[in-house]
Parts: sequence; structure tokens; C-alpha cells
Amino acid sequence: MQKKLLITGGAGFIGSHVVRLFVQKYPDYQVYNLDALTYAGNLENLKDIEEYPNYTFIKADITDAEAINNLFVQHQFDGVIHLAAESHVDRSITNPNAFIQTNVMGTANLLNAARETWKGNYDGKRFYHVSTDEVYGSLGAEGFFLETTPYDPQSPYSASKASSDHLVRAYGNTYGLPFVITNCSNNYGPNQFPEKLIPLFINNICTNKPLPVYGDGKYTRDWLFVVDHAAAIDLVYHKGKNAETYNIGGFNEWQNIELVKLLCTKMDEKLGREPGTSAQLITYIKDRPGHDRRYAIDASKINKELGWYPSVTFEEGLSKTIDWYLENQEWLNDITSGAYQNYYETQYSTQS
Repeated sequence: MQKKLLITGGAGFIGSHVVRLFVQKYPDYQVYNLDALTYAGNLENLKDIEEYPNYTFIKADITDAEAINNLFVQHQFDGVIHLAAESHVDRSITNPNAFIQTNVMGTANLLNAARETWKGNYDGKRFYHVSTDEVYGSLGAEGFFLETTPYDPQSPYSASKASSDHLVRAYGNTYGLPFVITNCSNNYGPNQFPEKLIPLFINNICTNKPLPVYGDGKYTRDWLFVVDHAAAIDLVYHKGKNAETYNIGGFNEWQNIELVKLLCTKMDEKLGREPGTSAQLITYIKDRPGHDRRYAIDASKINKELGWYPSVTFEEGLSKTIDWYLENQEWLNDITSGAYQNYYETQYSTQS
């Protein structure tokens, strides 16, 4: 029988890359992409596969328990890859309740629907929950997040993701629901909504707007190319051990300010500008509340157990990312109009 796979948040940044990979790589799977099409969901991300016979889009919200239950009854999904989430820290500070509703209650709705539909017959079933390294809190100058690192979320966003992680594990322990969890580092690449650092700054450099850097700019993150993340999700879904957690990172730490300077250098090269032109746009702004100083993932478990490792260096991935945005200006222009402008003004223009 054809395997039926539900991917939530599949019109979003990471989700669209996962959907594309599964649709193209597994023609014997029927892949259902469930997305509420909020501001960060964009079906333009999947124009190239929308006519594939093994692909189905479903517009629905995971916070609607009745709708989710009905979909599980109707389609009898065999597996779930759960990516749908509110994911931007800045927005969680402004509106924490939205993150609690989507990330906590939405995850609970999916877990309940899966448990009720599968009714203890878990052969061939799997619930895969995609989480973040931010649940672990903040690191000092040394050390790395391990799968066993105690949770210490510092923002409404990370607290909501930590809550959903705990729920998934609880359903596994209490009801025997087969699950895996992955915690990933900062993703970058094509199709990312330009509230995130790299596409935001690419767009600002193209339009000669200031590059707003929080605080002293020395916040450190581990960066993961989204195509590599999708490949890791594929591996974990098919070969990961039940009830295990895998950290997915790029082995790739950068201070924000050093990343921005590298981005400026590459943008000057690609736009044919004088060296140093884009760097003049760097503007330091007031730090955001509860800003975690450093994240760094130890991804040796997934590397040793499943053979996954990043396929590109950060410099290679960044160059591919810049090229994509420069070649897809229409996509960028479409999503940076309207409501995006209001958000941008609120988030960055009033800070000093």
C-alpha cells in the first residue's frame, strides 16, 4: 500500500524543502502538505512540484483540533513530519500567546489525532517532531549543546518549543506513540522569509537600507544550510531510532557581526560594488530582551549513527543563497510588500 505522509508547515521555509525532497525522492509516498498559509507560508515555494501526482496541499490550521482530527480520519496518515510553528523570537516577544497556541496546542492536536487514529497499532507509524536548539538556552564562550543538555528556554518562542518537545516525549512514554525529535541550529537558504537575518540583510543591501545589528553584534550562532537540514530529516525519519533525539547542526559558528561583514563582502562582489560599500549600511540597534549569547550544536550523534554531515561549507551555502535571492527578486518583492512593511517599521525603525 502507498505510504501516506503528512508534513505540517510545508509551505514555509524549511517545510517546502522537506516537501520537495520527499515528493521527488519517494514517488511511492503520497505526501500531504498541511499549511495555514500565514505570513511565512507561501505556495510559490512549491510551484515546481505542485502538479506531481503524489503531492496534495491541504489548507488547514493545526490549532483547529476538529479539522485536524477529520483529516486524520479521512486520509489515515501513516507518518507525520511536524514543522508547522511560529518561529521568530522577535515576534514571540511581541505576541507570546500566538506561539503558545500554535507551538503547544497545535502540537497537542496533532498528537491526539495521531494517537486516536493509530489506536495503538503503531507498526510502520512515526511522529517526527522538528524542534530547535534554542530550547537548551544560552552557552558561554565554550561548550556545545548535546541531546542530553538540560532545557533552559529563554524566550516565549523557545519556551513554547520546549513545551511541545516535552509533550511529544510524554505521548511516547504514556501511550507508546512512536516518535523522534530533532533540534536544529539556525537555518539559511532559498525561500526564507526576510524577517530572518540573512535574507533580511540581502534585501536591505539590494535596496540600500540600514543593516540593523542587535547590541554589540557578538551573538554567536551555528548555521545550517536548509538543503542539508532536509536531507537530515529524511535520514532521521527513515533510519532514526524510535524515541531518540538527534541534534542537527552545521559545525559552523559565526558571530553575527562577522557573518554580516562576510555577507556584505559577497554582496559587493555579486552586485559589482566597490569593496566596503555594503558594510557602510551596518547600524547597531538596541538589543532585544532575553537575547541568548551563543548557540552551538554537537551533531556527532547523527553523524556517527546515521552518517549525516553538511554537504557545503558556510561560504558555499551563503553564496548559493545570495545567488537565489538575486535571481528571484520577484519572489522577494512580492512578500516584502504590504504587511511586511508594517512589521519591519515596528521591529527596526523605532529602535536606537
